[in-house]
Amino acid sequence: MSTPPAVAPWVRTRLRAARASAWLTAALVLVAVFLAAALPRALDRSADGALREQLRAAGRDGAVVTATSLRLGAQGGGSPARQLDVLAQETVRRLSGPLRPTGLGAVYGSTTLADRSLPGPELPRPNGMAPVLGLAYLHGVDGRSALTAGRWPAATDGADFEVALSERVARTFGVSVGAVLDAGTDASLSPPKHFRATVVGLFAAADPTSPFWAGTDCLVEACLSSTVALGERTQYWRAAALVGPGELADLGFWSGKSPQDFVRVPVDVSAARADELPQWRAAVGALTGGPQRTELQVASERPDLQVRSQLSALLETAAGRRAAVAPLAVLGPAGAAGVALTVLLLAAALAGERRAGELRLLRARGASRGGVLRRLLGEGAVTVLPAAVLGTAAALVLLPSPRWGGSVLAAGVAAAVALLVFPVRAALFPRAGAAAGRRRVVAELSVLVLAVAAVVAVRRRGVAPAGGGVDLLLVAAPLLIALAGAVLLARVLPLLVGAASRGAARRPGAVGFLALARGSRPAVLPLLALLLAVTTAGFGATVLSSVDAGRLRAVRAETGADARVTARTVLPDGFAGAAAGLPGARAGVSAWADRAASVAAPDGTVLSGVTLLVVDPEQYAALARRNGQPEVAAGALAGGGADGVPALVTPGLAGRLGTASHPLHTGQSVLSFRLAGTLPAGGAPALGTGEAVVLPVRQASALVPSLAAANLWLGSGELRAPQLRELLGRLDPAAAPEGGAYAVRTGAEEVERLAADPLQRSAARVFAWSVAAAGAFAVLAVLLTLVRSGPERAAVLARLRTMGLRPRQALAVVLLESLPTALGAAGAGGLLAVGAALLLGPAVDLSALVGLPAPGGVSPSVRAAATWSLALAALFAATVLVEALVSGRRQIAVELRAGEDR
Repeated sequence: MSTPPAVAPWVRTRLRAARASAWLTAALVLVAVFLAAALPRALDRSADGALREQLRAAGRDGAVVTATSLRLGAQGGGSPARQLDVLAQETVRRLSGPLRPTGLGAVYGSTTLADRSLPGPELPRPNGMAPVLGLAYLHGVDGRSALTAGRWPAATDGADFEVALSERVARTFGVSVGAVLDAGTDASLSPPKHFRATVVGLFAAADPTSPFWAGTDCLVEACLSSTVALGERTQYWRAAALVGPGELADLGFWSGKSPQDFVRVPVDVSAARADELPQWRAAVGALTGGPQRTELQVASERPDLQVRSQLSALLETAAGRRAAVAPLAVLGPAGAAGVALTVLLLAAALAGERRAGELRLLRARGASRGGVLRRLLGEGAVTVLPAAVLGTAAALVLLPSPRWGGSVLAAGVAAAVALLVFPVRAALFPRAGAAAGRRRVVAELSVLVLAVAAVVAVRRRGVAPAGGGVDLLLVAAPLLIALAGAVLLARVLPLLVGAASRGAARRPGAVGFLALARGSRPAVLPLLALLLAVTTAGFGATVLSSVDAGRLRAVRAETGADARVTARTVLPDGFAGAAAGLPGARAGVSAWADRAASVAAPDGTVLSGVTLLVVDPEQYAALARRNGQPEVAAGALAGGGADGVPALVTPGLAGRLGTASHPLHTGQSVLSFRLAGTLPAGGAPALGTGEAVVLPVRQASALVPSLAAANLWLGSGELRAPQLRELLGRLDPAAAPEGGAYAVRTGAEEVERLAADPLQRSAARVFAWSVAAAGAFAVLAVLLTLVRSGPERAAVLARLRTMGLRPRQALAVVLLESLPTALGAAGAGGLLAVGAALLLGPAVDLSALVGLPAPGGVSPSVRAAATWSLALAALFAATVLVEALVSGRRQIAVELRAGEDR
């Protein structure tokens, strides 16, 4: 009996026969799966980092839970200090879920709710007003500070208190250990009591910026406060002093009110996660106004206990902004995924062409489609699955994140596509011809229909509102537009290049004709990869440039100009002229502004809260033009008349006023004005959102001389706040800008502050990496095409070399051959990016990225689209040049040696 011949194992034999192809496939899958697995983890890490940074940026009072009570309570009896300990322990115990205290633990104590005046003549009086002093107790203060003189306070009797002052407060008040701070006599008590605070110690905080000191105002450093009396603002010093635990029971005597016990628990945000925002919000809500607060009131026997935290508002803002930024953050990764999928399809198409004869032979020998599919799946599994596992593991290790489900799912999808795309294509669609042509026509028509439907849907309903999460329509629409553009370009480009080649045939020289003739049949998939990369990069860059432009417009609309200086009374003499001479200043406008004016309407009603602006009309109109705001009709304010000062008013106010004169009441004057025109509906500089009246300074000051003064200055140019503050301090040394006499705001600083938002930086960073990945995959698509067409191109060039073609001309043929694809993809991609911005831009709300209300959506940016188009076209040309220099000469030499038999 004869032994049947041994059957060679298919997978091992096939991989040994094409080792280079197997290694290249594994490398491609490794990169694709790694990027697919890394993207969700990168998004998670960016979102988590942005959330933590946002919570930390809220300052010492941001991520803090504070419990306060006006009673000392009677829980379990004991001293007031013991009752405070119990309250702190119960508060910390109620922190649940993701809420955890920091290493600082609970900061608790008690403070007086009213200060007592210190009438001693030896104490500082900035405007003749005596300083005031409050008392506070802080548990554990000796561990967070150091005594520099004296001792800590001890218990006393009656209205005499022993206190410890911060060194800075003592320096401001000019006192030392042993000083007695006389707080006067309270005659309302029976019998009247005389209050004194004896300074028995001085201390220095170990870290004045620590949250430990945040709950007590003016304890570490005296505060310069102000009050308004008889129409004038008066400044005075405020400070707080520490008492010991033995004096807690007597704190109420000092202020005449029950002291306030407080517990502040700083929350650890170092492990905050964006996906846990609902749990964070639920935990904070339960503690501030839910069952946890009720349990705390019962456990501490303090029914008046209140729990508050800024975390509620911070978390709500973070959740809303995260949902609003999500659609824009996904645009870049979606484009990169589209290009990566195109590369996988291209690799499958090239492999199918290379192995077409082998697969036809298998079918001719009786192999079924299912059998071929199983063989190819087994062959691919050996190559794809290990690379996919390695890529997933690398992403999980290199980008640590507590969430791994989305990463593994994305990696699985990428691995499945890489595994199935070639076997399915080779087994189910092996032949070209009429059927393949019909399938292509159907696919192209489907793409065009989907693209048109997406654009129509966006134009009709708009994208999902801000905060609605990822809008799949917004994500898919640019990709569908790019795909439709690639379909049209693949049909149109051969016709254009063919016409150009026919023109080149009539000209001397064969290089142009040869190159154009070979370039008249561009490959569809590389063209699609380039178009997707250019379109998504250009559209994303347009979004980012619109964010920058919208931020600048919003800041200018809010501040009124590039720089704004507001005085509490009037600006110093000579400020306008000196500010105009600062480096970077281009122009300036001085004005008198009153935000609390009132106008009497013809029906007898008084319209209050009207903004009055007295300004030079021509300068004001020029400022509006520089800001890019609607034109202000300055000519309407040129005239005068006995019936009142000509005025421009807002459209809403104009609708309620007639043509007669109307009285305008300011803080200290009354004058009449008549309607000369209306302000633009789009807003004018420095007026805000309410009703406003703009008067010419020459006519108004002739009736009311005080209106000739200026308390507002609006400047244009590259001005910085330190320059203006230094100028104000030089012109008015008695009222330093930081003391509150002047408010300085510049557009540059506002733009920097808004641009520093962590969510915006995160979205921009993800977009940049996505564009880089899309560009890399586009280059890979070009390389695959060049490698596949390399032997055939080398054979043609070898034959041309035998006919006299010089090496430099051969290189020119290779470059010119790729020129139609490069220029076509760059030009069409740029046009598609601009078209996508025109079609989709008005429906996109950029307020979440701008940081302020930003109407108008995405504005097309030819510069941004052209930049990315030219960059990727140059990258394409450089890739072709490098490939031609590296492998072209060697392949030509091989062809020349091998001849026609090769």
